[in-house]
Amino acid sequence: MLSGRDSTAFRTLSDVVLALAAQREVEPVLQQLVHAARELGGARYSALGVPDGDGGFARFITSGMSDELIAAMGPLPRTHGMLGAMLDTRDPYRTADIHDHPRFRGWWPSAHPDMRSFLGVPIVARGGVIGALYLTDKEDGGGFTEEDERLIVLLAAHAAIAIENARLHERARELNIVEERNRLARELHDSVTQQLFGVVLAAESAGELLARGEAGAGAEVERVQGLARAAMEELRSVVFELRPASLEADGLARVLRKHVDVLRRVSGREIGLVVGTPPPLAAGASGEVFRIAQEALQNALRHAGAERVDVRLDDEGGRLVLTVADDGRGFDPARAGLRGRRLGLTSMEERADALGGRLEVVSAPGAGTTVRLEVPG
Repeated sequence: MLSGRDSTAFRTLSDVVLALAAQREVEPVLQQLVHAARELGGARYSALGVPDGDGGFARFITSGMSDELIAAMGPLPRTHGMLGAMLDTRDPYRTADIHDHPRFRGWWPSAHPDMRSFLGVPIVARGGVIGALYLTDKEDGGGFTEEDERLIVLLAAHAAIAIENARLHERARELNIVEERNRLARELHDSVTQQLFGVVLAAESAGELLARGEAGAGAEVERVQGLARAAMEELRSVVFELRPASLEADGLARVLRKHVDVLRRVSGREIGLVVGTPPPLAAGASGEVFRIAQEALQNALRHAGAERVDVRLDDEGGRLVLTVADDGRGFDPARAGLRGRRLGLTSMEERADALGGRLEVVSAPGAGTTVRLEVPG
């Protein structure tokens, strides 16, 4: 039977493992880990460091220190002393007095609290040590115990998996962004090149007519002007997609309106947009909703052959609801292997999961497609 402390530690560890499994970004994962380490180890202070490979820390997250204290201590520490020692080994280290360790340098920044008891545990992944957990100053005044070490070693094992998974999701997201930019670059090249080629031909035709003194040169010049204006509009449209408006400054509804307006002009299709009073979201969450809208619209216009798309953004029972419905060719969402071929669906589902929301795709061959996203407000 578990003791009181074991039961509490088990619940804490179970809660943090479940929370980590739901996270798709590195920073929140690290913050949850460092808070959990301090609670599990009964420490006054805890930290988690991820080295940058150049003698410093790419990330150094703390728990137990106020923002004012962190600011007073100055820039991030370097990977020297005890901080660096935990990155050079796969073994944990525990001592009642950090001052006794040969790698302790005997100095702190002026605002840094003096620390004595210490527990350091490397975070080890398949490629080696990717970080370390540091706990100092046992709250009961004694030193860290063998049981503390066992719990933090277990947490570090879960930390390695969580950090690697979060990194993979971030890399996948970066690759999606690169892929989207490459697609837009191809569209920019193809569409604007065609427009400018038309300008060149019309200009040459006008030049020939002028040189021979024939009628019709004025009409050709007007055609050149019209083609040039169209090319400029096309260029502006694609550049807007490459550099979208700021969600933080303009808000989701306004940015979505601008995006739909661009797509109307570029595609020549009917795109209806109804915006009600959606609940406000943080800029990061709004960005994910916007990316889902972009993906759904792209699928409708480029892959489904839709002639009309209707977009709606509104509030339903305190939840933000985005709906993108098209009259395109549709497909069978349950078809085997579909997710492998339609990576956009997987991307939308992952973004919805990261928001704590729900994505529903309703479609059938020849019956169009409706994408519905619900996100907590």
